[in-house]
Amino acid sequence: MSSVWKYIAVSVLMLAPSLSDACTAVIISGKKTADGRPLMWKNRDTDCLDNSVRHFKGEKYSFVGLVNSDSPGGEVWIGANTAGFSIMNTASYCLKNDDIPASRMDREGILMYRALEICASLEDFEHFLDTLSRPFGVEANFGCIDAHGGAAWYETGNYSYYKRDVNSTGNGYIVVTNFSESGEPSRWRGVERWTTACNIFGEMDGRGELRDISPLDIMDSLSRSYRNDVTGIDLVRDADVFLSGTTGLFPDLDFIPRKSTSASVVVQGVEDGGNPASAVFWAALGYPAVSVTVPVPVSEEDHVPSALSGFPSSSSGTFCGLSSRLKDELVFTSEVSNMSKYVDLRFVLGDAGRCIPTLACCRQAEAAITGSFMPLYRKFVDGDIAEGEYLEFYDSISAGFFSSYTDAFGCYLRRSGPGNIR
Repeated sequence: MSSVWKYIAVSVLMLAPSLSDACTAVIISGKKTADGRPLMWKNRDTDCLDNSVRHFKGEKYSFVGLVNSDSPGGEVWIGANTAGFSIMNTASYCLKNDDIPASRMDREGILMYRALEICASLEDFEHFLDTLSRPFGVEANFGCIDAHGGAAWYETGNYSYYKRDVNSTGNGYIVVTNFSESGEPSRWRGVERWTTACNIFGEMDGRGELRDISPLDIMDSLSRSYRNDVTGIDLVRDADVFLSGTTGLFPDLDFIPRKSTSASVVVQGVEDGGNPASAVFWAALGYPAVSVTVPVPVSEEDHVPSALSGFPSSSSGTFCGLSSRLKDELVFTSEVSNMSKYVDLRFVLGDAGRCIPTLACCRQAEAAITGSFMPLYRKFVDGDIAEGEYLEFYDSISAGFFSSYTDAFGCYLRRSGPGNIR
């Protein structure tokens, strides 16, 4: 079977319903990285596609977190606080074995908000869970890192939790999707994305790349991957063959990025005993193939760029809003019948519009953003400037981050004006 026909055959088999709350995540131990700093990444899938990054003043600690833009407050879906503690979750579908009604469930965001307010370490988080009233109202894997070398996953149901210590693993990282190892195997979900993500990280590890992996490496290799190791396809690697022999459309199932992806975030943590102010919250709002990753300091005061915290997504003057527009007009263009389940990769991977692929646009914008941020950040980390000066300069450069986004996608934005990029 030729490569083209392999893609067509796989396409027919892949049309099936899929979970919307289907996140993919990893924690990489600081013992694995060259600078001793842990990394945690979450590709968030949800029905709530309008997301923002917000700063909060908690009971004990301030923190930065990913939120649903219309949330009244009190919940976060991944966050990092000023004590160096960070937390995220993925939904699990194999832990619940009780009759707690649905109205008392789905409290994961509330639990994480509270943990960010009061926890400085994994030990604090465990004490929080141990003393929290039951039932928790959750069925999830919670991933945590701290500024004391801690890195762990907590597979958490309504009455108990099971800890998986990332530092104790042989390879120094743990990938998680929508099942828990301590849960019922017949109810595991997201095994397909877990397989692909594990293989991608395993290959990086085999080449020695995890030692120096950066947040942008994770975004580019995982959040923007069109690889499915169950079927053996990789549309990014084989873009020329795929685009030359098909319509460029492919079923949107079991890739790490999906139509339901609302954001992708990497928290760059703190080395054991390091300065919590060196943590960075790297956030790409919206669909990863048309969104741009922005670094945000984790600080006592609010330094989140307004275009990142802005609402609603109908505004093309925000990161989420522009990403939503690009997604609707370039990537998922139809809501008719099963066409809504296909991802259009002609602009993502190729030059069907005589513009460079959107993946290249993302990298161009991120190069401009990191080109202004990283020299400043290194000066702060190296002790050449104080935190106040770092944050003051950050505010001055971050005002231009959104322009880097629009400049990189200018070819698409100029083509036909608002509402008709094509």
